[in-house]
Amino acid sequence: MRYERPQTLEDAAALLAAADAPAFVLAGGTDLLVRMQNDNFEADLIVDIKSIAGMGDIVQSDAGFVIGAAVPCAALSEDAALVAAWPGVVEAANLIGSTQIQGRCTVAGNLCNASPAADSVPALVAADARVRIAGPNGTREAAVIDIPTGPGKTSLAKGEIIEAVLLPKRAAQAGDAYLRFIPRTEMDIAVVGVSVNLTLDAGGTVTSARVALGAVGPTVMLVDAAAEAIIGTSLDDAALDALAAACSAASTPIDDKRGTVAFRTKVAGVLARRAAQTAYTRAGGK
Repeated sequence: MRYERPQTLEDAAALLAAADAPAFVLAGGTDLLVRMQNDNFEADLIVDIKSIAGMGDIVQSDAGFVIGAAVPCAALSEDAALVAAWPGVVEAANLIGSTQIQGRCTVAGNLCNASPAADSVPALVAADARVRIAGPNGTREAAVIDIPTGPGKTSLAKGEIIEAVLLPKRAAQAGDAYLRFIPRTEMDIAVVGVSVNLTLDAGGTVTSARVALGAVGPTVMLVDAAAEAIIGTSLDDAALDALAAACSAASTPIDDKRGTVAFRTKVAGVLARRAAQTAYTRAGGK
């Protein structure tokens, strides 16, 4: 197995594209290094992208935020502007692993690991985040929701690398929130995860919303019916009931030792209500 530490995205993409056997990108490495301990792990090449310019930067512009693919999750909570604009995204990223893991793990890696229970992905989907992808044929953008295609699988072509995660600029009265249920108090993966992102008008009426569910299907899902249930409302009880019902109806979880189908379906609705209320308050709603 070869280890390469290229200095440019072009070189990194070329290395990955030319690999004859499985090749992997190393950013934080918190998932990859665990996989490498397995006896059945096979790789021809590991490409470390941390030395590439911009990979470790968070940049704010008129369009929003650009988060480099190698930015550790711990750094997100240290960026005051990012926390103020996207608290739900930051709180979701800060739930990944332990304090030690936070110093290494990245949202781009969490996305590319393609776990249905990934914490940061529902929040990114609710935020309508996009990714900038570099590859042998140049650079392209894609919606975060289109990257995972199934457990452990992504839509990235051979040689493609996520360069950065792109978060849009927030409206004046907007808020987001992410909540999950886990069996333990910390350092566990989500049994259910829910993120709500919404915008209000001056009177406190929801004018737009996005609701995303994690760990209740093979990939994170955007629930349009849940968003429609709260748009045009001031998030009264009837709207919250409709939101919860839509999230439960959209859930297609599995039965396993961590939770039954019935339990996960119910919890999806419960967490959706709570996340929506938090997002509404953050947006300035009363």
